[in-house]
This record gives sequence, structure tokens and C-alpha cells, in this order.
Amino acid sequence: MRRFVSLLLVVLLAAACAVPAAAEEDKLASGRRFTELFFGGAVDELWEVFDKPLRDVFGTVDGLRLFHTQIVSAFGAEPELVHDEITAMQGWLVYQALLKFGEAAPLLLIQWSYTEDGIIGGMFVSQVPREAPSEFLDYQTKTDLRLPFDGEWYVYWGGRTIFENHHAADQGQRFALDFLVLVEGSSHAGDGSANENYHAFGLPILAPGPGVVIAAVDGVPDNIPGVMNPDQPLGNYVVIDHQNGEYSFLAHLKQGSVAVQVGVRVEPGDLLGLCGNSGNSSEPHLHYHLQNAPGFPGGQGLPAQFQSYTADGVMVERGEPVRGQVVAP
Repeated sequence: MRRFVSLLLVVLLAAACAVPAAAEEDKLASGRRFTELFFGGAVDELWEVFDKPLRDVFGTVDGLRLFHTQIVSAFGAEPELVHDEITAMQGWLVYQALLKFGEAAPLLLIQWSYTEDGIIGGMFVSQVPREAPSEFLDYQTKTDLRLPFDGEWYVYWGGRTIFENHHAADQGQRFALDFLVLVEGSSHAGDGSANENYHAFGLPILAPGPGVVIAAVDGVPDNIPGVMNPDQPLGNYVVIDHQNGEYSFLAHLKQGSVAVQVGVRVEPGDLLGLCGNSGNSSEPHLHYHLQNAPGFPGGQGLPAQFQSYTADGVMVERGEPVRGQVVAP
């Protein structure tokens, strides 16, 4: 979801399910065990812990065996664990692991989704690109940046590793951030079929720092949730020239909401527009990134260090929000 650069989807098998109550430690251990079984070729043993809907997708155990053969042939049978964790995703408790098969080979993401009974109800395997090289890893942001909104927002993508931030594979968006709003752990009310169901939709998006507006697009329709517009990846957006070699991009704004024009000077906290779901976005959220050139695509991503904000309730004088944090000015 909510990406400019798509990942290669190998298989995604899941159905709606409530989050189980089992301890995360147990799920972490079992996720590692399932991964070992899969790459070790113990397909019959793994099949025994698949629920019926997941079995139906493969058809028979031979279908799972064929899939195992394809993955092992493409990547190898002896992965090295880079990182793993338990996370909640759309009603599932999910084990996910980032694996590598050599220093130069692409990374592989594997996910196991648990049913309420603790068996496997979903499986996801995706090739993941490595982080784009950057000469700005030690860069210190020149602009005094504030978070581009008021209230609490959840960092869906953010950080310097590909595990934390799928944008990290793209040089221009190397340090980009995606923000949305969660209420009781969900980004939307109801079934999420309309933009108005989403807690972020229509919320004010503010100038993160002083500068001059050099681009403002406002005519791109908002998408139906789940439908994306890759032909206009930024959707409705604003670009601010901070006049020090740094440029802020704020994307996916609501159609008809952009409140600034090219040439206008803005100060931190000025209204730019409203959060929307335009462009290459699957649900309402804000995409933000800082780069060293005014065009998109073009330029190289810069770390965006915001000042005087809270992350999970702790004051941060200067820092970079990371995936999974709840942040507020």
C-alpha cells in the first residue's frame, strides 16, 4: 500500500480474521520455525498447520511443494536472517522476516499470518530491493522543520532500512515518510470503502518549514480506496523551496484543497491543503520527503530531521520519525 515504487509480489494469501491473543514471543518462535520448515523443504509438516482457505489457494500439498521449489530455485535454501518481528496488520497478527542469500543478492520478505487458533491463515513472499546508496547518510537538515500536521499521526513507513521504509530503495525518496491516523489501531472506521471512512482524510497539512512554493497541483481526483493512480504518482502535491538547497514534497493531497499558489512564501504551520488519497496511493495518508533538487523524479533524498516533537509520548528535540511511532508536534 501507499507506495511510489512497487514491490514484487510473489504470493499473497489471506482472509479477514481477528487478531489472536497468543503471546508475541510464541509467535516469533513459531514464525522462525515455519520459515525453517519452508526453506528446509518440510512441506508436508508445514501443510498440517495451514488453515483450509490457505490450503484451497494452493489446491494440494503438491501446489505448496511447487511453490517451495520455485522460491528455493530463485533465491536459495539457506537464508540468513536480517531482521524479524511480530506486527498487527489489518486484523492479523503477522510474523515477518527479512532474509538475505548473499551480500549482493536481493532481499526476501516472508510473512506468516496467524488465525485465532494459532495456525497459518496467510502467507506472503516478496523480493525486496536493497537500500539505495546515498552520500547523505550523515547529512544534517538545514531547515528548521516541524511536523507537517497537528495532532497524533502514525508513521507507516519511515526509517533508513528497507524493512522500516520501502521508499529506501529509491534514491530520490531514500528517507521519505508516510503518515496516517490510527484510532483504536485502525486507519478507518466501517469497512474502509470510502475515503471519508479514513481518519486522516481531510485533515490539515501544514508547511514544515519556511520557503517559497515552487509547485502546487490540485486537479487530480482522489482514488477509491484500494485503487491507485501510478500515472500521477504524487497526486495533488506541494513543493516548497527552503532556499538552502532543500526542497519539501508533500503529496497525495485532497482534490480541491490545495490552499497555496506558486510563488507564495509560507511559514511553518501555514495551511497547504488537506490530506487526501490522490496519486499512487491506496488509502488517505500524507507522503513527505526532503530532497536536494526541485523536480520529481530527480535529485537525491535528504534526511528530514524534525524539531521539538513527541514520538510515542517522549519528547524529541531533533530526530527522524521511524516506522511504528506515533508522533505529534
